[in-house]
Amino acid sequence: MPIKNRFAETHAEITAWRRHLHQYPELQFDVHETAKFVEERLREFGITDITTGIGQTGVVAVIEGRNNSSGRTVGLRADMDALPITEATGLDYASKVPGKMHACGHDGHTAMLLGAAQYLAETRNFDGRCVLIFQPAEEGGGGGNEMVKDGLMERWGIDEVYGMHNMPHYPVGQFAIRKGALLAAADQFDIVIEGQGGHAAAPHEAVDSNLAAAHVLIALQNIASRNVDPVKQVVVSVCTLRSDTDSHNVLPQTVRLRGTVRTLDEDVRDLAEARLRDIATHTAAAHQCRAEVDYERGYPVTVNHDAETDFAADIAEKITPGVWRDTPPIMAGEDFSYMLNERPGAYMMIGNGEEGATVHHPKYDFNDEAIPAGCSWYAEVVETRLKAG
Repeated sequence: MPIKNRFAETHAEITAWRRHLHQYPELQFDVHETAKFVEERLREFGITDITTGIGQTGVVAVIEGRNNSSGRTVGLRADMDALPITEATGLDYASKVPGKMHACGHDGHTAMLLGAAQYLAETRNFDGRCVLIFQPAEEGGGGGNEMVKDGLMERWGIDEVYGMHNMPHYPVGQFAIRKGALLAAADQFDIVIEGQGGHAAAPHEAVDSNLAAAHVLIALQNIASRNVDPVKQVVVSVCTLRSDTDSHNVLPQTVRLRGTVRTLDEDVRDLAEARLRDIATHTAAAHQCRAEVDYERGYPVTVNHDAETDFAADIAEKITPGVWRDTPPIMAGEDFSYMLNERPGAYMMIGNGEEGATVHHPKYDFNDEAIPAGCSWYAEVVETRLKAG
């Protein structure tokens, strides 16, 4: 089973949907126009069982197979939101919204799931139910968790769930996956260090919070190098260091450090948080400062289930031979993790081409040549898992 012929025929149409979405990006839960576009396309396909407003602005639609003797329901998920980045691609269909762009390919994910929905609604060559999940707020808002909390799995009786993400620097249309932890838990921290401000010419009369912050920043790297088992992954990144003054001759009273901690294991996650708190507090104290730590746990680890990963890879192998079944873990976070914590399933990566910018870059663009393979994978997951007798 190579690329389905139907997707070769509809490739231009799906590409047009993708490029329309690309021109009108929306952020987090404010995806009202995107959700409206999705709903309109679904109704054009003859799908009538559509519910909006799940997880605030998500869309859920049901396609019934020719039969339902299996009593099984498979969920397919795509994310809809964009990023607060100013686009620099110069494309004819570049973002028309200042300061916003689809820099992670969610426009492509949404278009591919719409393409699969069109085909599945036409053919209905499966025994059971397919639930289409169009999710808001993957980029930091936790829309996947909000949809789960709105009863996504229970209300639609989903037995297993599958999702897909484009992967820059992989051959276009090539698939990659791994069992177990695929993407990291993504936590964030905010450390406020309080010293005593003063004149730069008289540091002995002040307590230098900048110096304390610099030592904290360096010491936090000990978590990876000296606290965590070397065969396990952790990334501690201080991304912002800012004092309460921009002056050349004032020692600040307060300095703030902000960043993220990314892990692939819950025990390592617990250890990293505990060490971050201790290091910040005691290093600041050693420099006569006080440190307050606000540590917020974000998306959990995205863990692919073993049997479902094998199944997803087998489907991909039929479409584009040479699936990478043991792709290295990725330290980015993904809120599809909440859905995989509720139901068995798998998250698949699809190549976006070996050239071009990576995700979250102002020159990134989803590769429309990946559309037929992605649509075929979505559709074949349903037709094979719910094989009609």
